[in-house]
Amino acid sequence: MLSQSGNLYFQALALLAGAIIAAPLFKRLGLGTVLGYLAAGLLIGPLANLITDGEQVLHFSELGVVFLLFVIGLELKPSRLWTLRHAIFGLGAAQVIVTGAALTGLILAFDLMMWQAAVVTGFGLALSSTAFAMQILEERGETATQHGQTSFAILLFQDLAIVPLLAMIPVLAPGSAQHQADPLGQFLIAVICIGAIVAVGRYLLNPLFRFIANTGAREVMIAAALFVVIGAAVLMQFAGLSMAMGAFIAGVLLAESSYRHELEADIEPFRGVFLGLFFMAVGLSLDLEVILNNWMAILLAVPVFMAIKALVVYVLARLFRSNHNDAIRIAFFLPQGGEFGFVLFSTAAAAGLMTGSVASELIAVVTLSMAVMPLSVALGNKFLVSHDAHDEIDEDFEGAGADVMMIGFSRYGQIAAQILLAGGSDVTVIDASADRIRAAGRFGFRIYFGDGTRKEVLEAAGIRQAKIVAVCTHKKETTDQIVEMIQAEYPDIKLFVRSYDRVHTLKLRARGVHYELRETFESGLVFGRRTLEELGVSEELAYEIMQDIRRRDEDRLHIQASEGLTAGNDLLLTRPVTPEPLIKPTREAKRIDTIADGEMDVAVEPDATPAE
Repeated sequence: MLSQSGNLYFQALALLAGAIIAAPLFKRLGLGTVLGYLAAGLLIGPLANLITDGEQVLHFSELGVVFLLFVIGLELKPSRLWTLRHAIFGLGAAQVIVTGAALTGLILAFDLMMWQAAVVTGFGLALSSTAFAMQILEERGETATQHGQTSFAILLFQDLAIVPLLAMIPVLAPGSAQHQADPLGQFLIAVICIGAIVAVGRYLLNPLFRFIANTGAREVMIAAALFVVIGAAVLMQFAGLSMAMGAFIAGVLLAESSYRHELEADIEPFRGVFLGLFFMAVGLSLDLEVILNNWMAILLAVPVFMAIKALVVYVLARLFRSNHNDAIRIAFFLPQGGEFGFVLFSTAAAAGLMTGSVASELIAVVTLSMAVMPLSVALGNKFLVSHDAHDEIDEDFEGAGADVMMIGFSRYGQIAAQILLAGGSDVTVIDASADRIRAAGRFGFRIYFGDGTRKEVLEAAGIRQAKIVAVCTHKKETTDQIVEMIQAEYPDIKLFVRSYDRVHTLKLRARGVHYELRETFESGLVFGRRTLEELGVSEELAYEIMQDIRRRDEDRLHIQASEGLTAGNDLLLTRPVTPEPLIKPTREAKRIDTIADGEMDVAVEPDATPAE
């Protein structure tokens, strides 16, 4: 017999094994990781009986939903909301309300359940799977199309709608009136707790994260991020509201913070693990006997609710001026149930709004609808007309990323950023110095705290939307680490890199970066040209000399790339030459290996000092 602790470790091992086997397998089959987690939970629990207490695992794994709502809040920048405001709060709100009302009415018309449970069921089925829909959009390369943006806007409102829907469950639950003998007092407590979260988020969190960032202890930053999320969730639970609502509010308050991307990257692993655990717990909690006894009703419910949902979405999309093809695509992208349906039905069952068997049936309905989503998209293609089948728009979502991502914002990056901004380009800037972020903020720059060597930080900052990544870090070891990681993970992105010295330039060129520039080369050329002008050389001649030196340097780099660092010495100018016309020196240049280390920038530069 296993001890209690041994049994706990065995259960954890079983869940981890299920996750690492089922999730990649289902992902490879094109069914998505969510169904993989559900299948793993179903196998571990109801089928194999390795874990029998699914409710306890479900309660613990609800942290995944809390973390998910926090991440959603972090992504809701006001500028992004404003750009998509009509689609989000117009079409998105209409879709949730009309679809939820239609499904609720259908349930009540057939007298299938009490009205409280019918409301939760109708609006739970009105929500779609963000993970499934966005995955298919990305695989088809349609995220930047009109129907892709509109679909995203609807999904975004659905993500927002889960907050009031979760908060609605305690109000509808039986006995809620007895638990709230003093509704006014409960309301005041809720207002005070929300006010406390807002005040802390507005005035204390940024100084806290700045202080922690200055210490350089990354594990403390992770601990602080977890503390903020769980603290806000527990505070809202104390107020009698949803834990998810507290996490969501905290995320929104930090959406404009310079530490947003770092926070998202720190929370992301916990969100992924706990959310996967939540879906497995849903599978653990399924009542197979109930499903087998009601399989005909489940199979009938899936096409009925998907058809109603698709019809409502199509009509609403047309009313909001989408063309026929876009409306069809949106309608057949979004008819399936979603992850939040699991959350709502499980929470409703725990609150006594519906029985566990009904919740199991509904979860089975949602699961089956997600499984047939690829068939739904294929079916939608049959209703397309050809005249606008390839209509697309050029712009990505505002706030979802920028054409240029700049990593490092020291003096070099600041100058380059001014050129880009003056040219009308939006730039996402990441820097790991809290002091630099604070200083740049005083001059109006918008930069984010984060470690550019971490893939999850770049993902959170929108690297997949970037066309160019400008690596402006001043330590060549850091630069090399970033370049190596980006080339391995994002081979299609162009790399513009700040080079440390000549050796570093040759190394970067060997790596195949799109463009590089030594941090002191151009400034040295301009400095020498202006010195010549002060000595009486005309501006035109000084400029021609500078251009000749630039050409010689480039030619020498090409020779050194193939023949070694000591090659191309004849291109160096070490003695005065006749100004007009520019000619090769009459004396042989001194060999570079006879010059002391660090004496010339045109040499190997082993001891060069960083510009920053």
